[in-house]
Amino acid sequence: MTKRILLVEDEESLHDLLKLNLELDGNKVIGVKDGEQALMRFEGEQFDLIILDVMLPKIDGFSVCESIRLRNKEVPILFLSAKNQAEDRISGLKLGGDDYLSKPFNLEELQLRVGNLLNRNSKKSNSNTASESQANEIYFGPNYVNFDTHEARGVNGNVTLTKKEILLFKLLVEHKNEVVSREKILQTVWGYSVFPSTRTVDNFILSFRKYFELNPKTPKFIKSIRGFGYIFDDHGS
Repeated sequence: MTKRILLVEDEESLHDLLKLNLELDGNKVIGVKDGEQALMRFEGEQFDLIILDVMLPKIDGFSVCESIRLRNKEVPILFLSAKNQAEDRISGLKLGGDDYLSKPFNLEELQLRVGNLLNRNSKKSNSNTASESQANEIYFGPNYVNFDTHEARGVNGNVTLTKKEILLFKLLVEHKNEVVSREKILQTVWGYSVFPSTRTVDNFILSFRKYFELNPKTPKFIKSIRGFGYIFDDHGS
């Protein structure tokens, strides 16, 4: 079965070389050259592998990876980068990357790594994922959210969250007890590389407080850090 690969590389000669060789291996390759295009294609299509340069125009590869991981935990991501520092590799893997290959690299090595990731993903897709779906939920105070079904229970009863609400809330939860800036939210959830008014984010936060806070005017779980952004405190302290 033909595998679909999203190739995100802005260096034209390398982009064309990789696309050609991956297609010669029997894959269907969709090539884009900036992070914004990558997120747009990922939103509308299914892929078996993402090959992702780190240093990209508009939205960098690390941010693209984090945004993809909010939407899909399973698709393998292979980072390509001219950065060869240990901290860069660690950052990429922490954000959800599966492999990291430093430039310049041997083409045969890349093809072997691509094959390994595709095979691993096929086996994972065929395995029982019940335990994973059980873990994809959170309880905090009297509240509950299931990120797979979008079902939630708040202070006023049950509610079904929208896709954007789920993505935003998941981002806050994955960075619990850390301040998440409005700019990061707009980039990761909405895929913006140029930031419009941040009022959109504020309105979503107000909705969350109506769902999950006993007193929305004095929130315990979803707090504002003036001038910076928002922080999720799962203990409500």
